[in-house]
Amino acid sequence: QVQLVESGGGLVEAGGSLRLSCAASASSFSSYVVGWFRQAPGKEREFVAVITWGRSHTYYSDSAKGRFTVSRDNDRREAYLEMNRLKPEDTAVYFCAARFGGSEFYTSTQAYTFWGQGTQVTVSA
Repeated sequence: QVQLVESGGGLVEAGGSLRLSCAASASSFSSYVVGWFRQAPGKEREFVAVITWGRSHTYYSDSAKGRFTVSRDNDRREAYLEMNRLKPEDTAVYFCAARFGGSEFYTSTQAYTFWGQGTQVTVSA
């Protein structure tokens, strides 16, 4: 069982930045694909970004592309989501998720085995 704990959420004005962290308990964290998702009230959970294991290739949703950056530090067993130029429509609970191995950019919630509890991001206009 892998535990994931997100942190770094909060309230920020539009145009501001936040950096989310996802701390993992897995000793083999370097072998896990890590995805970031978000869920706004009344909406389905949606894909934001993913970083692969190995070469740490990244892929983003259209809404995140150019504003968000996903990264990881395998020595620390952490993944990060740097969010810049935030907009009110970015307001949501943000979740990190992980799956062992695989060779794709996984964008579906069903592809992930482990989930964090989420961290709230609120962007004021």
